[in-house]
Amino acid sequence: MASSGQVVPPFLRLAAHPLRWRLLTELAAGDLRVRELIELVQAPQNLVSYHLRLLRDGGLVTATRSSSDRRDSYYRLDLDRCALALAATGAAVHPALRPAAPPASPPGGAGRSRPAPPRAGRSRPAVLFACSGNSARSPIAEALLRHHAGGRVTVTSAGSRPGPHLHPRAVGVLREEYGIDVSGRRPRHLDAVRGRRFDYVITLCDRVREVCPDFGAQARRVHWSTPDPAAAAAGESADAVFGRVAADLDRRVRHLLPVLDQIPEYRP
Repeated sequence: MASSGQVVPPFLRLAAHPLRWRLLTELAAGDLRVRELIELVQAPQNLVSYHLRLLRDGGLVTATRSSSDRRDSYYRLDLDRCALALAATGAAVHPALRPAAPPASPPGGAGRSRPAPPRAGRSRPAVLFACSGNSARSPIAEALLRHHAGGRVTVTSAGSRPGPHLHPRAVGVLREEYGIDVSGRRPRHLDAVRGRRFDYVITLCDRVREVCPDFGAQARRVHWSTPDPAAAAAGESADAVFGRVAADLDRRVRHLLPVLDQIPEYRP
């Protein structure tokens, strides 16, 4: 059991501040720019930037340059790091609060998770993923959510400037790492899904976020600032880049599922 003289766990020191807690909860929904956080938390820019720096130094928040405006950055909460920090905080109070180790995952992607059953007696939440070409990021996210949701979510994807076909490495990484076949899938334009009802519209590309159409007041807009794996830096292998992006989207999709399960039943 922890002694009275034990140092307060770092996560507790960071999260206990009211403004930092507010920043964490706002970023838990999706990636945001500083000016958006300022508007949400109603605090001056210098104060928001100061507390964001502390959260970044603590490893809970990261920042990436916007691919739409290189002068801007998107801030993102590392939910996996938060989960580990919370677990360590509980264990610091008492060993009984240490979470049980999760069951070991089989190697490779196929069978990584057991899909939960559909929600009995309730309509399925609807999710739209969007990126520019609808050839890599958004179809990967669509396929992963459909795979993990096990029929309890309606999911589709589209793009503002769809390409002629899916990127071969997007097809390959889904097949090789997750056991998902999307070889028959073709990119579609955002116009093709206009008029459909969505609970979540998730933009994965900084550029498409600026042009994504309105899907109604019931659709919650969320942004996941995800680099385009097809635009890999020189010297990086396509396999490594696509694998990294797919793994990142897989983590985010898994964190999204419990949120979708909380959406109330929709009655048209």
